[in-house]
Amino acid sequence: MLKMNNLCKSFRTELVETHALRNFTFSVEEGDFVSVTGPSGSGKTTFLNIAGLLENHTSGSYLLDGIDVQTLSDKQRSNLRNEKIGFIFQSFNLIPDLDLFDNVDVPLRYRGLSRSERHQRIKESLERVGLANRMKHLPSQLSGGQQQRVAIARALAGKPRFLLADEPTGNLDSQMAKSVMSLLQEINQQGTTIVMVTHDPELAMQTSRNVFVRDGQISEAETILPLAAASNQ
Repeated sequence: MLKMNNLCKSFRTELVETHALRNFTFSVEEGDFVSVTGPSGSGKTTFLNIAGLLENHTSGSYLLDGIDVQTLSDKQRSNLRNEKIGFIFQSFNLIPDLDLFDNVDVPLRYRGLSRSERHQRIKESLERVGLANRMKHLPSQLSGGQQQRVAIARALAGKPRFLLADEPTGNLDSQMAKSVMSLLQEINQQGTTIVMVTHDPELAMQTSRNVFVRDGQISEAETILPLAAASNQ
């Protein structure tokens, strides 16, 4: 589904060249729930941006559903991103003046869907995260955990093949984080592939696979063993 092979990303100035990713080889199969951990500056955000087709890599290859993304035009990349990828951010990125229904509706309007199709998707996605009865509330009327659930509903409404989650519990207390993590696990069990960047090793251990990134490379020696695998040893 997602395959990176010897992928490199460099940033150049007149005086220095910085390697954000180096010989980065990584794959995700359909139905996986993969966590990506590592210290700040290790390359996690760069990886996520490239995986989400938000920036290009310098060398190596990246195949998304068998498509070499480097061969695509900007418009084709945008279409592929809208069709296959959903994003969940740490800061929720909800529009404060819009109610939940309209917040979920915003990205759907750019996809040319009919009004009835959009309404059906919004209703289904808010029901899926347990907030169908709050669709006319503003974000300010919700807790942080509920706001993150709205952000997840917004991503799910696009019916993506996989979700990219960037520190989805980073702004939540421990109880809210557990609630959001349980929701993500449920979504994964229903068939959605998830790649989650997190600083929390406890959350990483609850995913089906964890990779540890250091200095722009995957460090297999420091990869965390998921709880399910650990319990079988």
